[in-house]
Amino acid sequence: KIINRNIKVVDGQIALLTIKKYDHFIIHCEIKKILGHRNDPGIDILSEVIKSGVPYEFSDKLLDYCQKIIQNKPLDLDQRVDLTNQLIVTIDGLDAKDLDDAISLKINDHGNYELGVHIADVSYYVSAKNLIDQEAYRRGTSIYLADRVIPMLPHLLSNGICSLNENEIRLTISCVMEIDAEGNVIHYDIFPSYICSKGRLNYQDVNALFAHQPYQYPYSSEMKEMLFLMRNLSSILTKKMLQNGYLDLDIKEAKLIVNENTHQVERIEQRIQGEAEKLIENFMILANETVASHIYYQQLPFIYRVHPAPTLEKLMGLSASLKEINVQLPIKGKKFHVKELQKILESVRKTDKEDIVSNLILRSLNKAIYSVENVGHFGLGSSVYTHFTSPIRRYPDLQIHRIIKEQLHGTLSKSRQEHYEHILPSVCDSSSKLERRADEAERETDKLKKAQYMRRHIGDIYEGVISGVTAYG
Repeated sequence: KIINRNIKVVDGQIALLTIKKYDHFIIHCEIKKILGHRNDPGIDILSEVIKSGVPYEFSDKLLDYCQKIIQNKPLDLDQRVDLTNQLIVTIDGLDAKDLDDAISLKINDHGNYELGVHIADVSYYVSAKNLIDQEAYRRGTSIYLADRVIPMLPHLLSNGICSLNENEIRLTISCVMEIDAEGNVIHYDIFPSYICSKGRLNYQDVNALFAHQPYQYPYSSEMKEMLFLMRNLSSILTKKMLQNGYLDLDIKEAKLIVNENTHQVERIEQRIQGEAEKLIENFMILANETVASHIYYQQLPFIYRVHPAPTLEKLMGLSASLKEINVQLPIKGKKFHVKELQKILESVRKTDKEDIVSNLILRSLNKAIYSVENVGHFGLGSSVYTHFTSPIRRYPDLQIHRIIKEQLHGTLSKSRQEHYEHILPSVCDSSSKLERRADEAERETDKLKKAQYMRRHIGDIYEGVISGVTAYG
């Protein structure tokens, strides 16, 4: 029985209901909202989002509050380093609108690389405990679904005043690292800054430049020189990361190409990580490690991104599974090094076993989480790691920026440290749970859109790979 005589319902409509009471086999509900008709574009994913419990709208009160903050808080450039004359660029996907990291690179007087990673200073606008901060904490992360993004922060901030848009002055926290020819960080500096991005580059055009293929972006000669220098540094960092134990699993992922009007999947492609994507990943990993080390060795309260090593039980299970396909994983007692997994991955690279071995290893690994205790990051081969580079779309990064700024300004007093020791465990726990919720929502909506796409191919015959067997069917 549905209560709410003010709303007229039509067959095929999807409604949000509130359960009022149970009466034997009858559930009494009140219509809270008509979401739309089941044939409306995008209603399928909206239904999944609501079922997952993910907040998907910002209240008018919060948007008004956000507008007032932007209007009443002009750019304060005092006590910040002016980097507006430097060649600093962003490299992102073609459709990205929340640009939270920019990069620069040059060779310094010592002949070393000087890499700058400049991250949007979101904490300037989103102070602790204000309305926007409370909402960001409740969301934990931005969620990237097949046909939409559910942002952690309102668009006024995420796509607007915080986004490192081309030719606009933006507040940043910079991590500038001096790196030698072997990829070692021999000196670094972390400081509040402001930049003016000289180029909104995209992965597609940068990859085309590297491959000497046609591209759209009008690169200057100086920009081209810097990009090829970045490519060289990225390859040096990749080599060093592999030496440290980085697991290059190369798991194949599907990329859904969705029509923005009909919300239907037009085609499904394999997601490719080109040199440009790898370059950004390597630079962000290095900045995250540098910032984490900076705080860790001062023994200050902090949020670490940790990835515990797999348990002996999981390794034994992995070893048994690999043995079935004639791949040997030696496990000697309790000592196990990630290089054993690297050797296996290298031995099956570019063979028909590569996909299954990569997936088996992935399933044997623990999930990465946020923690106040540093236990290292097994998958990256990193002894100390954090998430510093995406404060527009991840709450832990935003919280970390506040700690770093207090430390840099000398205001991280004993009482402030005790404050962070008190609040950070719950921030870690909440952020880890909300990240899992976001991952689940992304997986479920992808599965839904893939199933809809494959309805067009009923009766067609394909080859498939059994990716798992469950006990119940």
